[in-house]
Amino acid sequence: MTSSGGMPAYRITAWLRPPHLVEAPVPMPGPGEVLVAVAANGLCHSDLTMSQIPGEIGDLIGWRVPFTLGHEIAGTIVEAGPDAADAPAVGTAVALVSPTSCGRCAYCLAGRDSACPNGLAGRGYGRDGGLAPYVVAPVRALIPLNGLDPVAAAPLTDAGATSYHAVRRVLPVLEPGSTAVVLGAGGLGGFAIQHLKACSPARVVAVDVSPARLATAAELGADETLPGVGDDPGATTGALRELTGGDGAAAVLDFVGTDTTITAGIGAVRPCGAFGLVGSAGGRLRAGWYGGLPREAEVFTFQGSTIADAHAVVALAAAGRIRSLVEVFTLDQVADAYRALDEATLRGRAVVTP
Repeated sequence: MTSSGGMPAYRITAWLRPPHLVEAPVPMPGPGEVLVAVAANGLCHSDLTMSQIPGEIGDLIGWRVPFTLGHEIAGTIVEAGPDAADAPAVGTAVALVSPTSCGRCAYCLAGRDSACPNGLAGRGYGRDGGLAPYVVAPVRALIPLNGLDPVAAAPLTDAGATSYHAVRRVLPVLEPGSTAVVLGAGGLGGFAIQHLKACSPARVVAVDVSPARLATAAELGADETLPGVGDDPGATTGALRELTGGDGAAAVLDFVGTDTTITAGIGAVRPCGAFGLVGSAGGRLRAGWYGGLPREAEVFTFQGSTIADAHAVVALAAAGRIRSLVEVFTLDQVADAYRALDEATLRGRAVVTP
């Protein structure tokens, strides 16, 4: 096909203004790129804060308005650009790796592309994403779906892969009989529960303030559920230590990231364990060498995932070992979908089908 004309797109058109549906050009694939007809785009909570970034910060990290939101994308290849001979055939259903990376720097060449310094801007964050009928992507970002439903596959590329990246980091401390704790059983936490059950021998404990999310966590495989964390992180730490016979958890993954969840999570980690901060609520921990941190433990944080993570998660889903819980919206319902996401009324991930 020849890429021309216009299409509806949900875009940020100016800094510090809400995104909205507008007419945008249909993109054309450049060298080493393909044009993808978007079948599904998962929504992410980070989308809600992107339009509030001041212009000077956006310019500093290489973002340019206007751009189309959406970085959890699955669809079908409809056209290949120049020098894209190694791309899957036109008509192939694919998911698009969510983080952008250059493929040339030392981090990318070492398989640590989530740390690529050239990946600060990408599809749906500073460049045109998938909340539109078409999007372009480089060949290195394509993951053939091999029969997997694109609607279920779209959230795997970010929520699924990011949570897998966290779980992969803590696998070395998860021995038989150990406990892994997931703080926040929403979209990413729900995937983390499944990854832990699929990839480790650990008992999995889910913690959330929402009874509905705890019920979903149990459905997804959590062995135990706990209400919290509220205003008293010590109560949650105590409950987790009681569940582990006083020893503490081998790993705690915090998908919330408030002061209270960080404090509760750190307090529940046993010596030589691991704490991973994934949630972006802006919480902090005051601790020094003399106290506050578990002895000989690893404490880490990160954003995103690697290409290898995304391939692994799609493979797990294709094998039936994990699943996506999704609620589907059309493109003209995208504002309603974001509202439901912000109000935490969704059971699974919101997915828009342009």
